[in-house]
Amino acid sequence: MNRIELKSAAKSQIKGKIGILFLITFIVSLISGIASAILQLIPMGSLAVSVIITPAFSLSLCKVYLNVVAGGKPVAGDAFEGFTDFWAAFKVTFLVSLYTFLWSLLFIIPGIVKAYSYSMSLYVLAENKGKSARECIEESKKMTEGKKMDLFVLDLSFIGWILLGIITLGIGFIWIVPYITATQTNAYNAIKPCAVTEDVAEEPVVEETVAEEVVAEEVPQETNE
Repeated sequence: MNRIELKSAAKSQIKGKIGILFLITFIVSLISGIASAILQLIPMGSLAVSVIITPAFSLSLCKVYLNVVAGGKPVAGDAFEGFTDFWAAFKVTFLVSLYTFLWSLLFIIPGIVKAYSYSMSLYVLAENKGKSARECIEESKKMTEGKKMDLFVLDLSFIGWILLGIITLGIGFIWIVPYITATQTNAYNAIKPCAVTEDVAEEPVVEETVAEEVVAEEVPQETNE
């Protein structure tokens, strides 16, 4: 995974599409902001927005950028694409958040490592409608095996750009956010072939076992014949 190549490709891929990408991001932010403001009147309203709306919008953005890096041109309506698979997006996001939280209880670093391990789960769902949340997470774990440090360093390489966005009072983020997201999407495509197709044994960690019991009804375990 070559960072320079991923970034160079991203710059070309978003060229001429900054306007529509900004519009899509604006729609997502506006609706999320309005919903959050309305639900402020309700106890735990902001949490409800994060739980109900954010997963679908996050899936939408994955779909949008997969389309962009493939050479397609998104439209404003793509901001709502994730809602066509709303329940799956919710389950993936819920499980990723739960697993990451449980690992974080062991100290910060294990939580960060696992966050990168699960980071491709929504991309997997975006390309494979119908896959279970568990399958998406397992595939993300496979493809990020041995690549987590590369992904971490890739994210660190954007610190200068983020500072530039702050210095420009946020204006620079109109270009910076698509650039970063397209690069991360390229990273997903780069490591995607690393995921094997056959089923493999699950990591024997206590935290994930506990989490699976909590959501057993929503994500039933596979049984061995």
